[in-house]
Amino acid sequence: MTYWRGMSAAEQGRAIGRGDLIPTWLVEDYLAAIHADPAADRIYARLTEDRALAEAEAAEARAKAGLRLSPLDGVPVSWKDLFDTAGVATEAGSQLLAGRVPGRDAEVLRNATAMGLVCLGKTHMTELAFSGLGLNPMTATPPNVNDAALVPGGSSSGAAASVAFGLAAAAVGSDTGGSVRIPAAWNNLVGLKTTHGRVAKGGVVPLVERFDTVGPLTRTVEDAALMLAALEGTKPADLTGASLKGARLAVIETVALENCRDTPLAAFDEALARLSDRGARIERVAFPALTEAFALAGVLFTTEAYGIWREVIEAAPDRMYPPVRERFRSGAQYSGADFVAAWRRLHAIRTDWAALVAGYDAVLAPTAAILPPDARRLETDPDYFTAENLLALRNTRIANLMGLPALTLPTATPACGLMLMGRAMGEEALLRLGAAAETTLSA
Repeated sequence: MTYWRGMSAAEQGRAIGRGDLIPTWLVEDYLAAIHADPAADRIYARLTEDRALAEAEAAEARAKAGLRLSPLDGVPVSWKDLFDTAGVATEAGSQLLAGRVPGRDAEVLRNATAMGLVCLGKTHMTELAFSGLGLNPMTATPPNVNDAALVPGGSSSGAAASVAFGLAAAAVGSDTGGSVRIPAAWNNLVGLKTTHGRVAKGGVVPLVERFDTVGPLTRTVEDAALMLAALEGTKPADLTGASLKGARLAVIETVALENCRDTPLAAFDEALARLSDRGARIERVAFPALTEAFALAGVLFTTEAYGIWREVIEAAPDRMYPPVRERFRSGAQYSGADFVAAWRRLHAIRTDWAALVAGYDAVLAPTAAILPPDARRLETDPDYFTAENLLALRNTRIANLMGLPALTLPTATPACGLMLMGRAMGEEALLRLGAAAETTLSA
């Protein structure tokens, strides 16, 4: 059965449809692997074993009757611990929410269950999702698949680890400033940040509601397309015949390439060369207003985050990891007038961005400007934590600030992702382009 755990979610789904793979066997194998893995307690906050087995039995019956609900019916996936699960604790990686047990599933979990996906359990994450590094000394820091001494990326840290270590076929995370894409890139996975407002957020513990999005972490672009459809309860994007020939791609030079470390930059340049060889037309563009948008980010993200969580944090501040707690508290310095003015200016910048990139199929950048840092140094050096966290999140935040969907793909270099940013609500076109790029980058 280990053979099947190494396959993509789509391949597992097709095997179930052919009758070559039994959902109950698959779930039992995943659960056995989780129990046997010494790092599993750092990946999963809690398992939903009874639910998983019951859902697998139902999927098995549907498969035998030829009544499968979706291409992923019977496939086991993990859920970041900020998606509500009825009767099971959902604590968002924070001691502040210890013992929080919701009464019903999050809307996206209900959609996925209705499409036949099997819920394996809840994965560890950064406290309240407010860091891109994946370090969480208060609960657990999941491992990085490339090097156990490095952080996995966050805040969907356990989500990425569950897939990268073969302990889930796919995972569901959230992305407010890069929290799907950074851990996906640093663990050699595909990660899809959806357009804000596209995927339902009912029953999802918030961080910054005006930027929070839901998205999958997967082995392949096909899996990402199937997972998006499952989260929405719709049909997946058609990826057949996807090609790079004639695609017009822009490399954003403003901000995204500044202070980029040598290894991620070299991996990015190599990826660009491969895309160009397959017929993509690549141009470089500048957008000076992006620098201004980044200056607004501190107002927009921290003010809202602290506004949502201030009372909870200040009731028990010692229960938070200090660098994360102080990042929340930094939102107290801004006024309501600052917040409103920043949003008005950002909307104007978004309009200018849309005009600049209207003729391109996607905008490209290195997913992260840095490689995953050493976990021990981050935990003992607060200044290093702050600097690395901001640099880790810098490139991914472009898509959040501009209101775009974005896809990270593995490159030939471990822990180095290629990010493609599309048009708002244009996930299907972005996934088609991503499928073509994936074939090129993996050749």
